[in-house]
Amino acid sequence: MAAPTLGRRCGRVAGLWGGPRRAPLPLPLRRRAHEQPRRARGAGGLLAAQCERGLFQEVFPAQSAEEQLPGLLEPGRPPLTAYCGFDPTADSLHVGHLLAVMALLHFQRAGHNVIAVVGGATARLGDPSGRERAREPLPAERVRAHARGLRAGLGRLFENHRELFWAAGGGRLGQAALLDNARWLGRQPLLGFLGGAGGRLRMGTLLSRQSCQARLRSPEGMSLAEFLYPALQAYDFLHLHRHHGCRIQLGGADQMGNIMSGYELVTKMTGTDVFGITVPLITSTTGDKLGKTAGNAVWLNRDKTSPFELYQFFVRQHDNIVEKYLKLFTFIPLEEIDHIMEMHAKEPEKWGPQKRLAAEVTKLVHGREGLESAKRCTKALYYSSVEALEAMSDQELQELFRQTPSAELMLEPGMNVLDLCRKANAIPDGPSGYQKITDGGVSINGIRVTDPETVLILGQHILKNGVSLLRIGKKNYYVIKWLQL
Repeated sequence: MAAPTLGRRCGRVAGLWGGPRRAPLPLPLRRRAHEQPRRARGAGGLLAAQCERGLFQEVFPAQSAEEQLPGLLEPGRPPLTAYCGFDPTADSLHVGHLLAVMALLHFQRAGHNVIAVVGGATARLGDPSGRERAREPLPAERVRAHARGLRAGLGRLFENHRELFWAAGGGRLGQAALLDNARWLGRQPLLGFLGGAGGRLRMGTLLSRQSCQARLRSPEGMSLAEFLYPALQAYDFLHLHRHHGCRIQLGGADQMGNIMSGYELVTKMTGTDVFGITVPLITSTTGDKLGKTAGNAVWLNRDKTSPFELYQFFVRQHDNIVEKYLKLFTFIPLEEIDHIMEMHAKEPEKWGPQKRLAAEVTKLVHGREGLESAKRCTKALYYSSVEALEAMSDQELQELFRQTPSAELMLEPGMNVLDLCRKANAIPDGPSGYQKITDGGVSINGIRVTDPETVLILGQHILKNGVSLLRIGKKNYYVIKWLQL
């Protein structure tokens, strides 16, 4: 949980940075709305632009951030270095992590250097923030395997951004580095750590954290390993400051307590002013945080969530959230987002904002080919496109098998539509299943079939890639893979 008495919401200080339009601007910048050219939105710098988009939620410490950060981040100044940590509790990032990555990318786009830290050491302890009980300990080899998966996923995001979202001649793109804190924490002697960093962190401050208090009052209590987690994350900040000049830590809103510990350690041991910035937590429609623990993760690795599934997750976002997500999850200028929403008000049936959002996120996560794959699968399943279905690769068909019921069948001489539907367990046995077909409730490859005795024909009912898309009713799909044609 963020600590509003110690941090500062972007909305409250946005006037100093030219943030949200409803926030007051300082006198030198104040004009009537009609006098501001539209291109000037977000022109107050990185902090102003991201506060306006809603990406930067809270800064710490408030006073020095107000006084120093806007100037330090001004264009033309030497680049700063910002970092964000990702613990490998699974072998893939998920949508809940994506906003922290977006924050890194916005720093990089503004010419600053960024570091993504995979917590190969801290994952062995487990972050207690927002948890009612301790995490199950992970074996060292599993943590290393997960860390490899996270490094690969982060690398793809940075590379896709550079290739697909950063135009040539767009200015300096900051450097990006991928590090694992096992490289320095794994070599840190216990007594050296306790005598150095441990001597500068105050027990009262650590015990006052809301997450710590809640766990100490719980029946299970809190282990020493969990209690020391903020100290290890603070040491990450110290190490990155000393070796990479890092002055900004980014994290989710639930990381403010850990960020405060890092600030305390770095300032006490170096005397340098450093800063923390949080981004919002992404929640489900029921208010639960999206992630592995809640069981509702939408993964960013293709073998766990296909491009099609990721695309559909964003296409299905409701009107009351899609504008917010366009600002958070894409690099589309705010003026263009305004136009997209204006067109949506006129033609809501086209789902224009949802499709644009899904396309932008899928391209960032899976690249141009991943986006095309998602569109092919969408056309095949929801628009009965024979051309899209025939163009699908085996990998895409396997991904569709995860999404819809499927069957592998042998084509027998004289096999008809009724045989197909029954072998695929798509209709009930007996007269009701037969009636389902005659009533027009069955289609194959987008073509309605009303005669149950129709013999299956290659090229019509069975496509050249050996696939049939069977639909029962309006929403029930079955993918048939024909063997040994």
